[in-house]
Formats: sequence, C-alpha cells, structure tokens
Amino acid sequence: MQYRRFGKLTWQVSALGFGAMRLPILGGDSGRVDEAAAIRMIRHAIDQGVNYIDTAYPYHQGQSEIVVGKALQNGYRQKVKLATKSPLWLVRKQADFERFLQEQLAKLQTNGLDFYLLHALDRDKWTQVQSLHVFDWAKKALASGQIKHFGFSFHDSFTVFKEIVDAYDWTFCQIQYNFLDVDFQAGRRGLEYAAKKGLAVVIMEPLRGGELAQPPTAIQQLWRQAKPQRTPVEWALQWLWDQPAVSTVLSGMSSLPQVKENLASADRSGVNALTSQQRETVEKVRQAYHQREGVPCTGCQYCLPCPSGVNIPRIFKIFNAAQMRGSRAQARQDYQNLDPGQRADQCRQCHRCEQTCPQAIKIATRLQQAHEFLTRQP
Repeated sequence: MQYRRFGKLTWQVSALGFGAMRLPILGGDSGRVDEAAAIRMIRHAIDQGVNYIDTAYPYHQGQSEIVVGKALQNGYRQKVKLATKSPLWLVRKQADFERFLQEQLAKLQTNGLDFYLLHALDRDKWTQVQSLHVFDWAKKALASGQIKHFGFSFHDSFTVFKEIVDAYDWTFCQIQYNFLDVDFQAGRRGLEYAAKKGLAVVIMEPLRGGELAQPPTAIQQLWRQAKPQRTPVEWALQWLWDQPAVSTVLSGMSSLPQVKENLASADRSGVNALTSQQRETVEKVRQAYHQREGVPCTGCQYCLPCPSGVNIPRIFKIFNAAQMRGSRAQARQDYQNLDPGQRADQCRQCHRCEQTCPQAIKIATRLQQAHEFLTRQP
C-alpha cells in the first residue's frame, strides 16, 4: 500500500480509503447488507494496508455504521482511522448534533471518532449549521475526545466551498471529484485551494457512481489506445492519485474482487506518476463523455425512499445508458420491465427528493423527461 500526506497531520493515510456506501446487499434491498461478505471485504482491505474507513448515518438505510462497527471488532478498530458524518437534514436544534453523535458512537461500537464531518454541506445547510452555532458544539466534542478531527463533505459551487473553507480551522474536507467533474461543484479549484490552506482532501465518487467503470464502446476504444493497458477503473483512480493535493480516494466497493483490484491499483499509485501523453488521453476520454452525458446521477440513493415508490436511481441509470450508448430500444425494454409502481409517471411532484439530492438535480423534471423518452414510440 502507498501512503500519502493527510493535510497538516503527521499521520499518513493509505492512498485507497474504504467507503461503506455501496456494500454488498441481499435481494436488491440497500437496507439489507450482506454482513458476512461486507465484514470480509473491510477486514481484507485493512489487512492489506487500508487505514481509512468512511461511513455515514444514512448509508444503506442506516445499516452501514452498524456493519462497519461489527467489522472493526477483534482488534481492527485499532488499525484504522474511522470517519462518519452528522446527518444535517435531521438536525433541528444544537442538541441534535450531540444526540446523533451518541447514536453513531453506539452503532459503531467505539468511544470516539477519528474524523467527523458535517454531511453534504451546501449553501442552505451551511446557513443552518451556523445559526445553530455548530462550532460551539464542535469545540466541546473535540475537547471531550469523542471526535478528534472536524471536517465537512460538500456539494455546491466553488464560491460556497471557498467561503466554508475560510470560515473555520478545519482538518479536512471531502469532495466529489473525478475526471468528469473537474469543473463541477468544488472541482479542481476547490481541491487545490483546500490543500493550499492545509486541509487534507478526501475524494468521493472517483468513478461517478460507477459510470466510469463501464464506458461505451467508443470510449473503450480510446482506453485501448492508451499505454500501459489498464482497466477504465484503474485509469480513473490513477488520474486522481497522480495529483499531489489528493490525500486519499474513497472507493465504495461491493465485492471482494473489487477490493482486490483496487488494492493492486493503489499499490501502483504515485504522485506525478502519469506522463503528459497519458494525461492527454484522459482529457480526450473526458471530452467524449461530456458529449454523451445525461442526468448527473451517481446512484447515491439519498433520494430514496420516494413517497410514491418511484425508483429514481434505476430510472436515471436506464435513461443514461440510452444516452451514453445509443441503445434506446434496450433502454425502453428495461424501463418496461420495471414494476409499474416504480416508473417515473408515478411521481407526484412533491420535490422531497430534490431536498436531499447532493447533485442538485431537478429530479421531478428529469423524471418526466426520462419517462417521455423511454415510452415514446420510435
């Protein structure tokens, strides 16, 4: 395993971090984690040198923290730094920060957290936490040792990101960043700005919710021309590890083979390891993706459960596949195979999902577009 600087800390972080948002599940139900498989995966990663584990209150409908807590028993807790996040959308008063922290400590079976984040900060949540004097609460939590380092994850514009970075002496931040999102949200400017201020920068969504792992044929051909031969997943990860401002890259792995593949890739990682020609190839791939892009959904499932039963991530995945690969006939068939109660025409325009979407997608409007596209006769 390769290790990297973690901002101002003397501690070195593994190049690969384990993100517990996409653990293996049973019966297609994200709330039913295959605990035995997930624990094997997490412990195997730790045995191979991963020392940063990331989870959050809503992952797997509240089950992720519980499974991670079980995986870190039998001495594994002492081998890693553990991070989780405060569920800001549920916080109504300052006392809620402490209430959720205590619940999370119990679920994770630990007395303290190495890293604690304000989850998915944007302009509205930033205004909210300031009004609740979150830093007064954080000062007490840090003093008590219940949390050792304070940070935030982020989904908004660079302007908002810069304001948040400048407002407090953060240890670290977590941003969505990959070769498609160079100019999206915090983007490369945010990455480099935070690093210059001394923050460690943790990367989430390195594969854009898996979108970069299965490129269409035209993009596969671009990758085949690159040297050395690598999978699309490894190219995406190596592009991130090439950048000195990146502290660690979280991967939401769903199987043991994925863990092993990413561990091997991390072993080959390094700062400024790509050649100029390789960087040019990644840029060509980025442009090719942007010419085909549909809805910027990462499949995080923050929009679920929908009160009307609409399977929002699945619909956008089908729609994007048609946009990306030009396979409209197959997409229409996949859409028809959905349970009628899960299709986009069941949306009642309540817009509840839009309040939790970290990508700020106008979900109700895009669902209507997807339904029209996927039901229109050729």
